[in-house]
Amino acid sequence: MATITKVLVSGFEPFGGAKLNPSELLVAELKRIEFKNLELSTIILPVEFGRASEILLRTIREEKPAVVIAFGQAEGRTAITPEKIAINLDDARIPDNSGDQRKNQVIDKGGSDGYFSTLPVEAMVDAMKAVGYPAEISLSAGAFVCNHVFYSLQRALIGTGIRSGFVHLPLVNEQAAEFPGKFTMELSAMVKAAKAAIIAAAD
Repeated sequence: MATITKVLVSGFEPFGGAKLNPSELLVAELKRIEFKNLELSTIILPVEFGRASEILLRTIREEKPAVVIAFGQAEGRTAITPEKIAINLDDARIPDNSGDQRKNQVIDKGGSDGYFSTLPVEAMVDAMKAVGYPAEISLSAGAFVCNHVFYSLQRALIGTGIRSGFVHLPLVNEQAAEFPGKFTMELSAMVKAAKAAIIAAAD
């Protein structure tokens, strides 16, 4: 009998006055997919520096997944981009959804300057490209809530054997009017690409 791999995927609520967040839409679609030998659980996180990582880490303790993939929005990206490294810095151009705008603030004084993803990011990119969708590795997750969650995740899971990391998504087509001139992607394409990336990460 095949072993079942438990995978937790997270997305974010909309932020910065936007009506949608592609990661929230993606996670809702992924919930409906049947994966072979893979048990998927999902969570939507608030776009708040402290609370988002607290909620995600609490969910990991409860669910005990083998793989954790956090998804978020990066307007202006023209591909789905697994992140390679999280940095120990909060430095936001806009406030989070609680009104907290952090400037040049260390996330964890006792932590490393950076932590690498423990997901097989190269294999995930190859898997997404193989099914026909634009994908590339990113070396910067920014310094907003996405990076904060990514950093907190990688720091907390050191030595646990849980594979974890972050993937940034482009805007979806439904956001084109709100973000004129920015690249957008069909949600159905994003779902197919993300499915391939999740299977590669769990393999």
